[in-house]
Amino acid sequence: MPKKNGNISLSSYDDIFGTDETRAEQQQERVQEIPLSELHPFEGHPFRVVDDEAMEKTVESVKDFGVLTPAIVRPDPDGGYEIISGHRRHHASELAGKETMPVIVRDMDDDAAIILMVDANLQRESILPSERAFAYKMKLDAIKHQGHRADLTSTQVVQKSSVEQIGEDSGVSRESVRRFIRLTELIPQLLDMVDTGQLKFNPAVELSYLAKPEQEQFIEAMDYAQCTPSLSQAQRLKKMSMEGTCTLEAMCDVMDEVKKGELERVTLKTDVLKKYFPKSYTSKQMEDKIIQLLEQWQKKREKSMER
Repeated sequence: MPKKNGNISLSSYDDIFGTDETRAEQQQERVQEIPLSELHPFEGHPFRVVDDEAMEKTVESVKDFGVLTPAIVRPDPDGGYEIISGHRRHHASELAGKETMPVIVRDMDDDAAIILMVDANLQRESILPSERAFAYKMKLDAIKHQGHRADLTSTQVVQKSSVEQIGEDSGVSRESVRRFIRLTELIPQLLDMVDTGQLKFNPAVELSYLAKPEQEQFIEAMDYAQCTPSLSQAQRLKKMSMEGTCTLEAMCDVMDEVKKGELERVTLKTDVLKKYFPKSYTSKQMEDKIIQLLEQWQKKREKSMER
């Protein structure tokens, strides 16, 4: 009676005759040329890819020399590859008319991919506060998730607090990491003001403790007072929110106070100025035009005084 061969596995030709060196080379990561159409952004990627002057330089470099540093991607179960590091290079390659770009394909779980994606992008020189805030939060969530996983293979993430680990990796204090993450609690309108510099970082952190409806009303209070809050004002608003007294009227009262250093300041409300400018003018355009007219007026005064 013939024996069953259920437990017999056949080795490939390479397994039998390949050398240890050959097998080691096959296991190493290698650079591949992948069509741009098969590469797509990392889901929830917090870093913006914009067509600014820096991007124009990158596009010119890609046209002349190609992509010199391969992107890092991972296979997507739904097809193609998800970019972990290299979103700007991918966009620049598209603008440069390239069809493929060099990448390293790496099998990574979600947590490891998030940590690598954040660390790679935080090395950039110009990062918006909102980008840094959401990047820190994504990395914090990934590290915490790794710490709770039963199949955790790297123990370094649980040897110290998650926030401390992020701060050490980024070269900042853990308190700075915490304060940046607080910005993710701001409504989009206030967060945009932080990115544009209209709203200072420290007051913005205090405002993040206001409930979302209170933050929406606070925008009305700022428009009423035509100013942004000082740190002390933001701290008072935070306290009012915790006490349940943060009404629109109360916020308007706080914002209508004269700040130190503004006693000599002349404030013109937007609704007063708008009747002198086209409806399409932004606040910045109105300010520039007022300065221009004041300079012309000053020159006329100086000429008249010389006569």
